[in-house]
Amino acid sequence: PKPPPSPKLSPRALGSLTGKEGLTHLPSLGPSANPAQGKAHLKQCDLLKLSRKQKRLCQREPGLAETLRDAIRLSIMECQYQFRNERWNCSLDGRTSLLKRGFKETAFLYAVSSAALTHSLARACSAGRMERCTCDDSPDLENRKAWQWGVCGDNLKYSTKFLKNFLGQKKIGKDLRAKVDIHNTNVGIKTVKNGLKTTCKCHGVSGSCAVRTCWKQLSPFHETGKILKLRFDDAVKIFSATNDAVGHSELVGTQRRSHSPKTPATPRSTDLVYVDDSPSFCRPSKYSLGTAGRTCSREASCDISSILPQSLPEGKLASVTHHNILCLWYPPASSWTTERV
Repeated sequence: PKPPPSPKLSPRALGSLTGKEGLTHLPSLGPSANPAQGKAHLKQCDLLKLSRKQKRLCQREPGLAETLRDAIRLSIMECQYQFRNERWNCSLDGRTSLLKRGFKETAFLYAVSSAALTHSLARACSAGRMERCTCDDSPDLENRKAWQWGVCGDNLKYSTKFLKNFLGQKKIGKDLRAKVDIHNTNVGIKTVKNGLKTTCKCHGVSGSCAVRTCWKQLSPFHETGKILKLRFDDAVKIFSATNDAVGHSELVGTQRRSHSPKTPATPRSTDLVYVDDSPSFCRPSKYSLGTAGRTCSREASCDISSILPQSLPEGKLASVTHHNILCLWYPPASSWTTERV
């Protein structure tokens, strides 16, 4: 049977995938992942399901199709690494259904994929794989010296500008879910920008560092993924409220670590936000394959609640099969006790 078609990219539906592709804003890898040569990049762009505007941008920039592929691989590997010990392990199964909901997991997907694309574009510029950009184009003398010494700063300025144009982010009015998706997309971009650091190289006789050349360089993407995972763990559930002073809808969420969880608060620009409570991801569903057959990590968050229905009423018995049968009792307002039968 023919594989299902990949969706077009848009700021409202950045992640309507079939469940077999990459992550949110990123199209599928397509049947070929070979680097484009000459005008072969035009064919590579055709293999990626893009909007009309995005296809024009892809065709004008020979290195873009390959960079998109790099971003897909990077985002998938990092997402699956960060969630390797979680109930939801960033599998591609059920991705379409998951991305239709505003879960915390959906928020992470938007952030990690935009971060991967930002990172990959900046690195592609500095590596000379993109014709329309080059090294970090900061006008200061240090970057010009760095270029003379054969080092090249990551061009985050071009990457960020190009990405926003590529995704075509526009004003989204009062559409809460669209605002949430755009917010999480920008969290990913901002996290990469915050990881930009200065790297220096010494020159001189016997390494005396009489002359030092410095340039801007992105942090390893694993560090970005780690930060986004922390943002996921502390994500803010939001609802919409109208700001009469400015006359438009804004994101308002519950306070984190607050004694009054219903107290409204505006999420920070670095917060991941969500609107729907996540399912347990324990049992197979349209969102994932569940946790059956997976090995728990003793050091990770593998507690007894991960194998029980989340809606188990107080005083209800449940049985769990693990070589022997365990009879679990859940008394009100007390801890779990187990008795082997």
